[in-house]
Amino acid sequence: MMLSKYLFYLFSILAIFSSVMVLMSKKPIHSVLYLTLAFLAIAGHFILLNAQFIAIVNVIVYAGAIMVLFLFTVMLLNLNFSVEQKKPAIVRFSAVIAAGLLFLTLTGAMKRTDVLFNGIYVNSQIGLVKNLGKVLFSEFRLPFEVSGILFLSAMVGAVMLGKKAGD
Repeated sequence: MMLSKYLFYLFSILAIFSSVMVLMSKKPIHSVLYLTLAFLAIAGHFILLNAQFIAIVNVIVYAGAIMVLFLFTVMLLNLNFSVEQKKPAIVRFSAVIAAGLLFLTLTGAMKRTDVLFNGIYVNSQIGLVKNLGKVLFSEFRLPFEVSGILFLSAMVGAVMLGKKAGD
């Protein structure tokens, strides 16, 4: 129990640090790598919540595929500018005002919420792949099959659009 508490703090600090570094980093490649680290820290949180399926999907889809796409885009565009372009003063001032209003809104929303745990039994096995598969193939079988057909038709459409007219 104590180990999970320390892992939670470790993953939280890692996620916050890497998220701040995404914004503070001067080079786009470093920002993308810090964003990948943030996704991995969030996957660690999912594992602590006993949601292994969501953690693996997070790593495969976000930290894997999308970050590779971002890296290739950044490398192809070569966004490493030697001189950073200055924003006008009105843009910087409006950004500070917008960030302050967002902070006030989030602070007010957090004050109005009640985060007390009421002691209701929580099923800790809900995020396991075995239980998710049982639910998907029993209660949600029709929507699961329809979404599979939708994804298949999207893949066929992408292949048809990608083929040349003479092929």
